[in-house]
Amino acid sequence: MKTSKSAATKAKEATSPSRLIDARIKELGDWRGKTLARVRGLIKEACPEVVEEWKWRGVPVWEHAGIICTGETYKAAVKLTFANGAELDDPSGLFNSSLEGNVRRAIDIHEGEKINEKAFKALIRAAAERNESKRKR
Repeated sequence: MKTSKSAATKAKEATSPSRLIDARIKELGDWRGKTLARVRGLIKEACPEVVEEWKWRGVPVWEHAGIICTGETYKAAVKLTFANGAELDDPSGLFNSSLEGNVRRAIDIHEGEKINEKAFKALIRAAAERNESKRKR
């Protein structure tokens, strides 16, 4: 016997973080939405167990044993801020923003720019591994 979902369950699913991120991508409808969708896919490829969250009144967040990165969209850039980016090796030099602090690092992607996918996925994996190692201590 098949049961129907309750109104509360349907409402919760409609406002799930993944659906809210889907809606943000669609709402943007331009290069920023495409870029956010692309990096989202790369994050999921690099860390299949990643959890998507929606925090701070509308910021996509990807977590695995802690925050890996956020995905903010601005008029001129898609900003991926790594919560503990200062602790990560970045041999390809992807971090190009928020370099002055002791904790976070960010990647600003502007219209028409391509991201080094291999290096980006390596950063995602390194952030997830960093979070795992901190959690185990």
